[in-house]
Amino acid sequence: MLQSLGPSPSAPPGTCAPGFHVLVVCTGNLYRSPLAEWLLRQRLLDARPVIRLSSAGTRALTGTPIAATAASFLLERGADASGTSSRRLTKDLVENSDLVLGAATEHREAAVRLSPVWALTRAFTLSEFARLVRAEDASGVADPAARFKALVRGAAARRGSERVRPGEDDIEDPLGAHPEEVRDCLVRIEGLVERIAAAVRTG
Repeated sequence: MLQSLGPSPSAPPGTCAPGFHVLVVCTGNLYRSPLAEWLLRQRLLDARPVIRLSSAGTRALTGTPIAATAASFLLERGADASGTSSRRLTKDLVENSDLVLGAATEHREAAVRLSPVWALTRAFTLSEFARLVRAEDASGVADPAARFKALVRGAAARRGSERVRPGEDDIEDPLGAHPEEVRDCLVRIEGLVERIAAAVRTG
């Protein structure tokens, strides 16, 4: 069944709305971050509107449509992302989020620079968070927002416990890449999203 889930509503600037808000960040907000946003939204459909999802780009040209390859990839999975367009990462977006997931280290660092105190323990790369998240950190917690908060605390506490090679957690920008490389990138993101969503869904 085709799902047109629509973007999650934004909180007023400078506030963190009730529930749990995930912000996914890449460079152009064309491939990596909107794909992760929509895949998470699809997999956590039962948790809406408690869990809200959005995305942005550190160098995005506001209003640019999602890349056709990413939109087609989502359509194959039953999600209609038509009408999705890019926007630039801002301090307000970071501070209105409970979790920031960057496609690469540079995107996590960009969020932390915008709001160091707020983002330091809430910002991860997508790969890093998928690697560190553990469903047992939210054992016995039924509310999806409370579960996500517990998962973030657990992942933050676990950070630094594993040796990771520089760049290992980075998802390269597929812009201009060979079609097979683009698809490999999108499939990798899908796998990471599923790992995160599974931890949130497990009651």
